[in-house]
Amino acid sequence: MADLQDELRTTAEVGKLDPSAPPPVPAPESDEQHPDEPPGDDQDAALALALLRDPDADPLDRAHALLTAHPVADGYSGLPWALRHLPWYDLELGESTVDTDVPRMRRGHVGALFWALHLPDGLAGDRAVGATLEQLDLVKTVVRSHPEGLRLAGTAGQVTDARNCGRVAVVLGPAAAVALDDSIAILRVLHSLGLRVLTLAGTSWASKAGLTRFGEEVVREMNRLGVLADLSGASPATISRVVTISKAPVLCTRSAARALRPHPANLPDEMLAELGAARGLCLVPLTAEQTGPSVRDVADHLDHVRAVAGPECVGLSGTYDSGSAHPQELGDASCYPNLIAELLRRGWTEPDLTLLTWGNVQRVLRSADFTAKAAQQRREPSTARIAALDG
Repeated sequence: MADLQDELRTTAEVGKLDPSAPPPVPAPESDEQHPDEPPGDDQDAALALALLRDPDADPLDRAHALLTAHPVADGYSGLPWALRHLPWYDLELGESTVDTDVPRMRRGHVGALFWALHLPDGLAGDRAVGATLEQLDLVKTVVRSHPEGLRLAGTAGQVTDARNCGRVAVVLGPAAAVALDDSIAILRVLHSLGLRVLTLAGTSWASKAGLTRFGEEVVREMNRLGVLADLSGASPATISRVVTISKAPVLCTRSAARALRPHPANLPDEMLAELGAARGLCLVPLTAEQTGPSVRDVADHLDHVRAVAGPECVGLSGTYDSGSAHPQELGDASCYPNLIAELLRRGWTEPDLTLLTWGNVQRVLRSADFTAKAAQQRREPSTARIAALDG
């Protein structure tokens, strides 16, 4: 991850910078301002803590106790596209035609959910922009229609506030890079509408050959805005370059360990180590194709990513409602306690589990917020065009 002090630029507001003393940057929000843990009844919390730390208690009961205090931040949901094809639905009452609704998220202790805005293959240009805008509009309509269960969130503080109010925080993204139609101005428009994660793959400027000069400018503008880079499905050259130049941590929203299962979206050990060194985040998907047919297979991938990249580099990605088959015991959004119980049986510690479920995603969101505030003091909005940079 690039140094925040790189590429200082003079603006009319700041004036001439002293090269020997970098300009002040806003301090990151403290945990006192936005605590990771939701407040709760002290007696209930004490009972849950006692149950969690009782080695003789049933692992599933211990899993529920842990998730009550440290809910799941799910890194990928395909729900927006699935809802487009339903004539009617009620996520608060319960919706059997999808894998995700409010009752099941409550049973699974889901506190935050990234709603993907990915598109079917073949959409590009104006059609991709239009389809992404339609999905953004749909998500906002869905959240407004379910105010008792859902709340839009764009920052780490808003995610925590939603959880503290008993709502599931909905974070918009990832969206496909083709939705920009090779325009940084469209990136700013999508950010203003709530987009917080962009997948850097499938374009001329983020391809198998890596990032072009325009692609690098897109990453810098994403840092300035607070839009996180998703590198699942990106080429090794693109991953390495983004990790090098980005001042904010990067995500892989749907990547497991290629050493255990040779899926193209899974990461080899050298990339997992590189991601860990940059304090990025690998969100392991709960799909049979990428991780295997059982909850134990998913736990194997989580063990491997934690061992190679470190406990601060691993998270969870349900990948529900994306058309993928899921492992046994992990069929929908209510099943996270089954996975946490398996990890407890394997000896995962309470601190590592709290990072896995909630802490790592919150840390990345806070870092993106801080990076954006700092970058906005150094950079004007980019006016770069692909024709000028890439020819």
